[in-house]
Amino acid sequence: MILTPLALLIAGAAQAQSIHQYSALALSPKGDTLATVEQSDDPARPLKGDIVLRAVSDGHIVRTIAPCATCTLSGLTFSPTGTLAYLSRDRTAGTVDLLLEGRTVATVRGIAQTPRFSPDGKRIALLVTIGAAKESGAVQAGVRQIGEIGETNDEQRLAVFDLATGPVAAAALKPVSPSGRYVYEYDWTPDGRGFVATTALGNGDNNWWVATLDAIDASTGAVREIAKPTTQLNFPRVSPDGKTVAYIGGLMSDFGSVGGDIWTVPLAGGTPVNRTAGDTQTITSIDWLPSGIRGTSLAGADARAVAFDPAKRTTTLWSRPAGFAAGDGKIAYSADGRVMASVVQDFEHAPAIYAGPVTAPRQLTHDNDALPALVKARSVSWSQGGFTSQGWLLAPAKPAAPGTKAPMVVVVHGGPSSASTPAYLSRGGLAPLSAAGYYLFLPNPRGSYGQGEAFTAANKRDFGGGDLQDILAGVDAVEKIAPIDDARLGLTGGSYGGFMAMWTNTQTNRFKAIVSGAGLSNWISYYGTNGIDQWMVPFFGRSMYEDQAIYAKLSPITYIAKAKTPTFLYVGERDIEVPPTQSIEYWHALKALGVPTSLVIYPEEGHGIRDPKNAADLQQRTIAWFDKYLKP
Repeated sequence: MILTPLALLIAGAAQAQSIHQYSALALSPKGDTLATVEQSDDPARPLKGDIVLRAVSDGHIVRTIAPCATCTLSGLTFSPTGTLAYLSRDRTAGTVDLLLEGRTVATVRGIAQTPRFSPDGKRIALLVTIGAAKESGAVQAGVRQIGEIGETNDEQRLAVFDLATGPVAAAALKPVSPSGRYVYEYDWTPDGRGFVATTALGNGDNNWWVATLDAIDASTGAVREIAKPTTQLNFPRVSPDGKTVAYIGGLMSDFGSVGGDIWTVPLAGGTPVNRTAGDTQTITSIDWLPSGIRGTSLAGADARAVAFDPAKRTTTLWSRPAGFAAGDGKIAYSADGRVMASVVQDFEHAPAIYAGPVTAPRQLTHDNDALPALVKARSVSWSQGGFTSQGWLLAPAKPAAPGTKAPMVVVVHGGPSSASTPAYLSRGGLAPLSAAGYYLFLPNPRGSYGQGEAFTAANKRDFGGGDLQDILAGVDAVEKIAPIDDARLGLTGGSYGGFMAMWTNTQTNRFKAIVSGAGLSNWISYYGTNGIDQWMVPFFGRSMYEDQAIYAKLSPITYIAKAKTPTFLYVGERDIEVPPTQSIEYWHALKALGVPTSLVIYPEEGHGIRDPKNAADLQQRTIAWFDKYLKP
């Protein structure tokens, strides 16, 4: 379900700094060229979402591809021979063009994503949503609930285009996968005759949690179930010999928030086998290359590039306490697995492209080197309740004067299956709180990624129980190493972190101010009003209709009479993951109980506050709320 951390909920905030942004990174099969979509306000080289191709050898720019005036570029992918394909979306026209080195291959009226070449390079597959009523994904603003409800759903289907034929017009586009089945991810089989895919029947936003692993015929679209895993699954990948499928399986709370173990199953069908059971790291992406499985993992504070061999298990190739990003996964690998590329950043260093040998990549770009560190970051670990948790303490650039103590805001990530990982703090997001003199503590309690699957699953049927105790123990640990005033603690979070903010108010008075974004107040009323109720069953064990007691037990509204802490709430008007009614219910209760509270519902927003004006307003209100109750 609920993955969005506070920094993403207010991601649209205007930034005073100019940061060179890299996205959609792809690496050529030979590992000699990489491509990214880049934006920069640098007067010497302004980029407005251009595609930039660089040599991996020294990072020099080979060429650029500029978008049309109303277009955005995405979906970069290389053919087996190194030819670049990409997507160009014209929101004004409502179309997406699939382009091959500037030549139009097909036009989609709607939205599209994830182009991939066939193994022989003669065809391109693409996920298409023809006539899409909303953006892809449950975190996007939902369609208005008017008219007869639940009768039509967007369908994301596979389409295949032969590069030897002329361009396919939007009116002539015919997907190959069947109607009524939503395709989330896919991979070509080595013979080019079909795909492995994660798919589900019906509503794509709601049914990912019960998706199956399927084979789809590239000619007929016939679907054959390979396996119905008991976990959620991501990154289906076929072995080079075409006999086996690997995927990441685990307890995941939202599509896109990937974490778990490596599982394999015969392509012909069978029972999946967990190949990394008991591992104390979380696998976050995989590719299956001729040299073996390559991927990434999160282990405590460190992100890792890893290799996997069923006999030797996982081997760490390169690691650092940072965030990795690429267009398809977190690291892009060459076909032989010897070269990698990724966009790397941490709390103190802005994004840069790293590329080179998998055991020793080097920094290729230096566009952001002059940007200052706005915080001083430190990884903190502590033990509580039989588990060891990890988190991040971010000290302000101007710390408290010697002999004095400072206020601190605890930032609880969404999910719960997710983690707070390093990302550069610019002038937006959480940075204004730090600039206002607040220490920030970003804990990763049980339920998070980074400590293995048992740790991630430790909050099943215990939301707000052990994880809150982990957070409180983390605050204790931080107060031993930093000048924190325990009398001036605040807490905030978005999505699942918003639930934790609401819940914490009913369990302890330790925090003096709370900000909750898109939070859950009542699991029972939430169950029947959200657009993704399938996500709860893996965590609660059964549906609310079968076991109301556990849903009531874990609802903040059950204990609302104990709430004393002033709470500011905000949510998007068209949020289908956590409808605004959850915040209204909590706000109404606090008002009735005489607890200081405020609620803002931002128009047209989904599960995240993206409009710059709304995000700026939210930042201002958040800082003002904490200042009112935490400053002397």
